[in-house]
Amino acid sequence: MSENLFDDELWMRKALDLAHQAAEEDEIPIGAVVVYKNQVIGKGYNQTEKLKDVTAHAEMLAITAAASWLNNKFLEDCTLYVTIEPCLMCAGAIHWSRPSRLVYGASEPKFGFSGVRNDLTGLHTEVTGGVLASECAQLMKDFFRTKRS
Repeated sequence: MSENLFDDELWMRKALDLAHQAAEEDEIPIGAVVVYKNQVIGKGYNQTEKLKDVTAHAEMLAITAAASWLNNKFLEDCTLYVTIEPCLMCAGAIHWSRPSRLVYGASEPKFGFSGVRNDLTGLHTEVTGGVLASECAQLMKDFFRTKRS
């Protein structure tokens, strides 16, 4: 299952919309959507502050919603789109949930999984990075710039 670049950009824009929603709620602006058969079946944005839960990352919420929709713990034949490279915790959840693809926007050199190991998501998941990377990175930069001023 391989979407073309246009589709990847379309779905990443949906994830970016969620990241903007996170920023509006003063959450770290990361958004995620899970796509199955050209339909969003799970979505999430960071809600760690709102829910007082360190595991309430965009990816975790999107994976949980998609698994519920599918009534299956495995997300085979699904693609997870996330605006920023997943952290180690989320990469572990991606590994166990087995989506066919992970597509992320901007790399995360400090907390991203590839800083530890490039294949952490497992053999079941094809990984593509850099989709709308500039826009995804700029949203994070803008968010943290306002925090520091």
